[in-house]
Amino acid sequence: MPTEHWTRGGALTPGHRDRLLAAGALRDVLDGLALREVTGPLPDWWHENGNAFYLADDAPVDPELIGHMALIPFHDALVVLASDLHNLRTLLLGGDGAMVFVGPDSELTGGEIYCGARSTVAINGDITATRLAQVDARNGGSIVTDPGQLWAANVYVATDDMHRLEDATSGVRLNTFGAHIRLGRHVWLGRDVIVTGHVEVGDGSVVGMRSLVRNQKVPSKVAVAGTPARVIRDNVTWSEPDLP
Repeated sequence: MPTEHWTRGGALTPGHRDRLLAAGALRDVLDGLALREVTGPLPDWWHENGNAFYLADDAPVDPELIGHMALIPFHDALVVLASDLHNLRTLLLGGDGAMVFVGPDSELTGGEIYCGARSTVAINGDITATRLAQVDARNGGSIVTDPGQLWAANVYVATDDMHRLEDATSGVRLNTFGAHIRLGRHVWLGRDVIVTGHVEVGDGSVVGMRSLVRNQKVPSKVAVAGTPARVIRDNVTWSEPDLP
């Protein structure tokens, strides 16, 4: 979709930049982007409600993706897209204060991003998700990925379970609410991996096929696998070329 579809305004404001940085966008990534605010065509309520949408000059985005972004009007949302996302299936915002940043060199083939009210998704670019990745932040939670991500098919990264699980006697909630997930630099997630709850995955680590990382901290440069995931090898490194 040609960038000429959109009318453009000014550059990223200091306030919006600070908000992105606070949400996990990396300073060096932002500094390398030429972003301008989109002034239209957008719903009539978009600007009236204090929302903002920025595009990089070299980031064509299908208007249909944006046209289906909202189920209901919301306030104070911030969306910043700096990649060609023609292969992204869905970008959906679910309430006031949602923030989505997708940095440069992001390939999310058939992927879906959902960001609920007061939640954040900060994908700092340089990510290849081969097919059908789902990224879901809600209940004030956050998902942050550093550059160098490689995700195999059907990866699911979600802050929450979407439904309440509680102790039948006390009524105390048992499952995580509004969790925070951070994937460090150069992380490889295998096919059908699930990452959910409060999670940190260290730089250079690998999560094996069909593994579950839930409310865990994975060290740097390890391979983990299983349900729940456990370290099966430490002091590892990996590269994309499939060489002997």
